Amino acid sequence: MRYGLIGCGRISTNHVKAVVNNHLEFVAACDVVPEHIENVLSKHDLQNDANIKRYTDYKKMVDENQFDLIAIATESGIHAEIALYCIERGVNVIIEKPMAMSIADADKIIRLSEEKGVKVSACHQNRFNVAVQEMRKALEAGRFGKLSHGSIHVRWNRNKEYYTQAPWRGTWAQDGGALMNQCIHGIDLLRWMMGEEVEEVYGVTRQQFHHYLEAEDIGMAVVKFKNGAVATIEGTTNVYPQNLEETLYLFGEKGTVKLGGKSTNNIDVWDFAEETEKDEKNKGLEEQTSNVYGNGHTSLYADMIEAIEKDRKPYVDAYAGRNALELVLGIYKSQKEGKAVKFPIQEFASQDMAGEF
Repeated sequence: MRYGLIGCGRISTNHVKAVVNNHLEFVAACDVVPEHIENVLSKHDLQNDANIKRYTDYKKMVDENQFDLIAIATESGIHAEIALYCIERGVNVIIEKPMAMSIADADKIIRLSEEKGVKVSACHQNRFNVAVQEMRKALEAGRFGKLSHGSIHVRWNRNKEYYTQAPWRGTWAQDGGALMNQCIHGIDLLRWMMGEEVEEVYGVTRQQFHHYLEAEDIGMAVVKFKNGAVATIEGTTNVYPQNLEETLYLFGEKGTVKLGGKSTNNIDVWDFAEETEKDEKNKGLEEQTSNVYGNGHTSLYADMIEAIEKDRKPYVDAYAGRNALELVLGIYKSQKEGKAVKFPIQEFASQDMAGEF
């Protein structure tokens, strides 16, 4: 399967690792800064591979080669533009989170991909975490019974050095704030586990310490789901002095699970009314990860490859990407309007928050 990578920044090493692990034919890589391409290739001993073409213009890369799959890992603000260019030309895409920066662009991606018969996977790789998969299996088996409530806490640290590495970070047009960039993975998991269908959200965001940014560094929200369950969201980059945790709680009539670790990669609590033999294995489960991005990219790529080969939907499809984006934008809209926001949201964009702080 012929593969291309557009964007060779901080997250790209996880994509290249997934390419190597899945034995894809790495045709080309693109970045506006050529050194970024060499840096990421050298991390995987691919810097001397003459078969990998290098580009600074993604349109040229797409037009000059045949691709089965392209991953888009640029700054968030141009994800949609690049995705639409690839989809228009019949190329399947994996889009790093967030899938887009507006509801309108997310809807365009879905519409065009369905018209062209192209597969789109939103890169919410934490769905493949071992702990997350175990929670999902228990949920689908009905072991929780009726859901009461849930919560996600993303308590991380991002300092000035992180934001100055790339000028697009923390801007409304290209990035959004802590909720859109750091917390969207957890927000995706929460919405997925709680039943997807949101009735309304009330959110509050603030910029407490990162006054050199445009966007928020703390966001809190209460979410009401159509199935009657409720949830809370806490996402921040203000935790001193380093990343503390990403924890996901699910409370049901017959079960309680808490996923913890730096990125929902451990099972801290696993209690069900009806115990099974496997439950003992799950108690205290820890998945070792080399960074907060976890190990999920390799599994997400494997799933996307199979989706293309078997002509089925990817496990994390474009609708999943849209759902996570919509919930973040719902919190932003609630902050801007100072009131709860009803779902579905027809139109809102990160840039609508310009001048908020």
